[in-house]
Amino acid sequence: MKRLTKGFAASLLLAVPLAACGDSSTDQAETSRWDEIQESGTLTVGTAGTLYPASFRAEESDELTGFDVELMKEIGQRLDLEVQFKEMAFDNMLTSVQNGQIDVAANDISVTEDRKEKFAFSTPYKYTYGTAIVRKSDLSGIDSLEDLKGKKAAGEATTVFMEVARQYGAEEVIYDNATNDQYLRDVSTGRTDVILNDYYLQTLALAFFPEFDIAIHPDIAYNPQEVAFLMSNENDELQQNIDRVLAEMLEDGTVKELSEQFYNGADVSVEPDVNATIVELD
Repeated sequence: MKRLTKGFAASLLLAVPLAACGDSSTDQAETSRWDEIQESGTLTVGTAGTLYPASFRAEESDELTGFDVELMKEIGQRLDLEVQFKEMAFDNMLTSVQNGQIDVAANDISVTEDRKEKFAFSTPYKYTYGTAIVRKSDLSGIDSLEDLKGKKAAGEATTVFMEVARQYGAEEVIYDNATNDQYLRDVSTGRTDVILNDYYLQTLALAFFPEFDIAIHPDIAYNPQEVAFLMSNENDELQQNIDRVLAEMLEDGTVKELSEQFYNGADVSVEPDVNATIVELD
């Protein structure tokens, strides 16, 4: 889901050979990415800037804010680092982490087994599950996940939600950093049929656009999820330091306070009590 608006690395090994008559030795100095971050005083974070309420620009000030953004700002402050945000589409974030262009991806990212094989994740700071936005008037002809076959599902190609749509044979309609009103209007008008996404994001989207013919499907809940910050699996020290301050923020209520601010009073840092279907992804 996108911004809601009416008008949404590796270790560097420096080997320095030293030679002298009759004797030679090799001194090696290791500089980790965490050392480089501390030396520069800057943590580079990738985020969409269009994903309400995780990462978006406030209409009144155009300032980048959101749940994930404010969490990262607080983490940076507690680590005595300046957080530099780079706005990009989600599909580019994973590549940017891998090639070292960003240190962290902060964009309401679900923890999956496939991603855990390639990346490191922080301690989870959000728990949620998947739902489906459909047309309110006819539920887009969908009674269950099995009815997604042949339906037009809107989203981004590499999200876990599009994986679910793909698994059930939906026709993918791919958007590149589009705003939320475009996603939702297209379902309402019939250009697309369904948006699979996070329960909390879907709820906020509906509240913001009451004029659209859309609703959360009453019988579809699937795949309980953990959401966390994503990093290179070679940056152990960075992961450890982020986890340390996240634990402090969970303990002292900072995460809960920010959640209630951005999720209309809901505390997303606790697991919801819901009977959700488990979809095994290929």
